[in-house]
Amino acid sequence: MRKVAFITGGSRGIGLGIAKELASVGFDLAINGTRPKEQVKETIQELKSYGHDVIYCRGNIASSLDQENMLAQIKEHYQQLNILVNNAGMAPRVRKDILEATEESYDEVMNTNLKGSYFLMQKTANWMIEQKKSNADFFACIINISSMSATVASVNRGEYCISKAGLSMATQLFAVRLGEYNIPVYEVRPGIIYTDMTSTVKEKYDKMISEGLCLQKRWGQPEDVGKAVAALSVGNFMYSTGQVIVVDGGLTIPRL
Repeated sequence: MRKVAFITGGSRGIGLGIAKELASVGFDLAINGTRPKEQVKETIQELKSYGHDVIYCRGNIASSLDQENMLAQIKEHYQQLNILVNNAGMAPRVRKDILEATEESYDEVMNTNLKGSYFLMQKTANWMIEQKKSNADFFACIINISSMSATVASVNRGEYCISKAGLSMATQLFAVRLGEYNIPVYEVRPGIIYTDMTSTVKEKYDKMISEGLCLQKRWGQPEDVGKAVAALSVGNFMYSTGQVIVVDGGLTIPRL
């Protein structure tokens, strides 16, 4: 039986890059997004072209009810779940200096990026434990997609930085808690990745990258993140639970 991966925010951007890489190494997929099914039809068909089963689980990651419904859909369709990739997230709708940012923006970003991911991990972990108890050889792991913003301060999107720093600690917490069940938990920390969401600042970052922002003078691509997730998902780093895999072209290495 093929392994199953659930990728939140998996119908576009980094999430889609991850989905393609996991499909290429043999995973069946459950793809989450908030758009109507008709709008992601071509994307789902593209993923199916890899020769594996793919279902679309529409839902808002910030909603506990939506989380329960999506996991129930996966359970009904696949009867198992091996990999959770917590990728769905959002930036503030309006970037504001931390002296001016609103509570409404803070709550929305935190509910999606941190609270939603945290409690989806909780629900998924409990199901993974059940599967482990019924089959000691069952392979499972959780992978959180954070950001360089977990450690790099941006004062015009403080709520985003805090949400990613919190997700980084959540990775460690669940790694500790799930250690006894041999369910590793990882954090993949991307840098500047070129997606539809970052295309609006392309000119700004083209200039910064050309001037040495990253050691590797190019944008990161969704597949760069996807390849890291795939390596974790096939079990290549089973003795590295709780660790951070940085995918940023050397951006965050301190330099003089």
